[in-house]
Amino acid sequence: MFKRFLTLEWKSFFRGSSVGINLAMKILRIVGICFFIFWLAMMSFVAYFYVQEEMKLDPLTVISRFLIIGWVVDLYFKYMLQQIPTQNIKPFLTLNIPKKVVVNYTLIKTFLTPLSWFNSIFLISFCGILAFNGYGFLNIFAWFIGVSSLFYLNNFINVLFNDKENIAVGVGILTAAFAALNYYEIIPVLSYSESIFYSFYDAPYFVIIPVLLFAALWKITYSYIRKGFYLDEGLEAKKEIGKTENIAFLNKYGEIGTFINNDIKMLKRNKVTKGVLMGSFMFLFYGLIMFVSDVYKGPAGMMFMGLFVTGGFQFTFGQRVPAFDSAYYPLMMTQNVPYREYLKAKWWLMNIVTAISIVIALFYAYFGWEVYFAFFAAGLYNIGVNSQFTLLSGAYNKNLIDLNSKEKRVGQKNTFTFKVILLMIPKMLLPMAVYYVMNYFFGLSAAVISVGFMGLIGFLLREKIFDLIIIKYKTEKYSTLEAFKKD
Repeated sequence: MFKRFLTLEWKSFFRGSSVGINLAMKILRIVGICFFIFWLAMMSFVAYFYVQEEMKLDPLTVISRFLIIGWVVDLYFKYMLQQIPTQNIKPFLTLNIPKKVVVNYTLIKTFLTPLSWFNSIFLISFCGILAFNGYGFLNIFAWFIGVSSLFYLNNFINVLFNDKENIAVGVGILTAAFAALNYYEIIPVLSYSESIFYSFYDAPYFVIIPVLLFAALWKITYSYIRKGFYLDEGLEAKKEIGKTENIAFLNKYGEIGTFINNDIKMLKRNKVTKGVLMGSFMFLFYGLIMFVSDVYKGPAGMMFMGLFVTGGFQFTFGQRVPAFDSAYYPLMMTQNVPYREYLKAKWWLMNIVTAISIVIALFYAYFGWEVYFAFFAAGLYNIGVNSQFTLLSGAYNKNLIDLNSKEKRVGQKNTFTFKVILLMIPKMLLPMAVYYVMNYFFGLSAAVISVGFMGLIGFLLREKIFDLIIIKYKTEKYSTLEAFKKD
């Protein structure tokens, strides 16, 4: 039966009106997968020989020490990107096929995606290197089975909690808390990781624990899916009673207030946009990386961090204008919708959140006022300059975002094009260069004032800049509409 399922999957790929587009995308995807396979295999060699020859340590203990980080990252990626393939399974529910077979096939299919087995490429390559260099084969095999079982547990965890966003937020906060406790050496999380993962090699009989966990979670996940595996219950589209919401005080700002009201409603109601809010909130803590890496501790690095800390919402939301409105953008273009008010509403919303981020980022003053001053200058530059460049880059974003889809948390397609990448020069490189040069020759105060002054100039010239942005949106209008219809 599983063979028949796979045959149907293969046939579905070569049928339909979009087979040409699918074939091209599959080819590009295969090229990307091959690249990652090669990269992961090479990283296993780097991990072994660098640790052994440069650090003079046992590679297996060092890798075991940091596997907990890989496990958490793997879980987050699966939560954001991997979904249960229920749409392809629904037609089988009307046929005379045992439901247990369909459910098991659904679970097995989650293991066939590259996101599930990418980690195995690294582990297999690394274990091969260990065996070649004299490590015990049985011990290596037990270590591989134990580590792989724990990583594949993430598939089940993702299935069980994928639609429970409150739990996801709680896990994110808990992860950040443990990271802080480990950084300040209150709880040695990495030491515990080393002890747990290395025990699979040192005492192979411990591997029975992750194997039993894998079997138990398979059974729990099977029962969870089987319980709701009905067309008229578990797999039907969720229906909710419609509610009207209105933020009354925004009405006094006319059309701009109406557009802001609509955007706030969209951000509150949808999974994709909730993912944007979650991502922009996490950007506030992005600057903490500079305290564990020497790369970001210079003036240019601090400015780079500041741009992301204060502009997280701007970069995640702003560059998807008008893609977030793609579902009704063609209808909106048939109405007498003023472009200036439409774009200004987006601009004000981004800058309000940026201003709030500048205030929240005040906790970075704990690490030194020179850090916060750099972030403050970056925030002013985001408000005055980057907000407008971000809107301009949105004119070139022609990827439809289906807000009713559950495929991803952060959107459906890549939003980067060559023109968007070019716009990164004034958005990122210019303030970094100015801050570095002014700090080098004239000191911190001059650097902060220079970048902040550029932001002030951009804010004062916003009306003139908006005229240019509107012209570009009108120029790209019909190609954008065509792209949204094709998608």
